[in-house]
Amino acid sequence: SVRDDAKINLRDFAKDKKLVLVVYFASWCPNWKHEAPFAQKLHEKYSGKGLAVIGVSEYDTIDATRKDLQNKGITFPVVFESDSREAKQKTTHYEYRKAVGDTRNWGSPWNIIFSPKKMKKDGDVLIEKAFIANGELIEAEAEKFVREQLGLKPESETAQKSQ
Repeated sequence: SVRDDAKINLRDFAKDKKLVLVVYFASWCPNWKHEAPFAQKLHEKYSGKGLAVIGVSEYDTIDATRKDLQNKGITFPVVFESDSREAKQKTTHYEYRKAVGDTRNWGSPWNIIFSPKKMKKDGDVLIEKAFIANGELIEAEAEKFVREQLGLKPESETAQKSQ
């Protein structure tokens, strides 16, 4: 973990969740500045309803990432894969992005969403099929998708019933 040097096992982290959002980002990236508040909103709004959000910091120092998370008010767990820009083409993040046709230079943010019930029980391969967003999440679409995957009614129906 970026905050406390603890190791996080994704299988253990995802256990008992309905949906996991993994957000790869570089703290200096302007696109991350747009997505960070939305990722935090999803975490706050849905973590009690089965969503787990975890960030993976790329291409910046741990200290810079910690400062960025604090400045943006990010409270979901964040781990790191690389801590310098020179690692760009040496990360699994880079390999994953290329495998799914993401042609962006840095790939921040890059989102993977998957159902933990489809995870493999052991081995190096965690999951074979996942939903991918090459770039920032489109808020309305992403929230609708998360609600559907969690088995929640659309927000428009929820709002109408409470009026």
